[in-house]
Amino acid sequence: MSTVAVRLVRLVRAHGRGFARGGAYDAGTPAAARVIDAEQLEEVFVRLRAAVEIPAEPACGDRPQVAPVGLRADQVYPARKIAPGTESARLREQETRETLIERYSAALWIDSSAGQRARRVLLRALCKSFGNGVRIGLGVLVLHPHTFEIGDAVFLGSQAFFQGRHDGRCVIGAHSWIGPQAYFDCRDLELGEYVGWGPGAKVLGSEHTGEPADVPIIQTDLVIKPVRVGAGADIGVNAVLLPGATIGEGAIIGANAVVTRDQVIPPYAIAAGIPARVQRSRRDPIA
Repeated sequence: MSTVAVRLVRLVRAHGRGFARGGAYDAGTPAAARVIDAEQLEEVFVRLRAAVEIPAEPACGDRPQVAPVGLRADQVYPARKIAPGTESARLREQETRETLIERYSAALWIDSSAGQRARRVLLRALCKSFGNGVRIGLGVLVLHPHTFEIGDAVFLGSQAFFQGRHDGRCVIGAHSWIGPQAYFDCRDLELGEYVGWGPGAKVLGSEHTGEPADVPIIQTDLVIKPVRVGAGADIGVNAVLLPGATIGEGAIIGANAVVTRDQVIPPYAIAAGIPARVQRSRRDPIA
């Protein structure tokens, strides 16, 4: 079996589904029936590559913007200085937002260097701005990516979910690290540079008023509040930040802590608990 076929077999097995002569089989198919045809696999893999793989990126990155539905980006937004001939430049000039989103979705679960490159280049073409050296794990979902500003060398862990808003703003500072399965209600969110965000940690940037009481809560007015996390702060595993929370520069939020609505954690403070309480300052001498 060729190298191409082997790569596809690994991809298929990773998702619990494979291919046999005559079509696909489910994960429960007896092993004896799982006959792999190398030529058939190569043909499928070639089609997969054509759909989602992106050529290697140049050293310099571009920062494109997204056009409204049905229009190319270059028909709406002013031209930016993009290295001519790059894949990101071509995508921005020729593709609609819907097409780019479909291609990004197709690349979500490709666990290879080609999949990593595809996600990076496609998300660059969708975001308002996008730095160099960004790494994107498997299954990272970004809603309304045209409102996102992602800095250099950011890491987005697998299955992180970013809930943007059509008129919102989300800034993720350079060198920030976002753990797997994190959740962001990032309709008005700013993370400074070098922020650490633990696996499973969550931020909520909006809430329903719940008034009047005789109306279902989810049908009452939605209030969006800004959430700010200062540079160098660290948010622990499974911690929760509620609407209006502010985390100061260099602060630490302990695992499973809940920073309540409109709460302010001072710079370099260490806070833990439910609700989060400041335990001490990182600048205090340790006894």
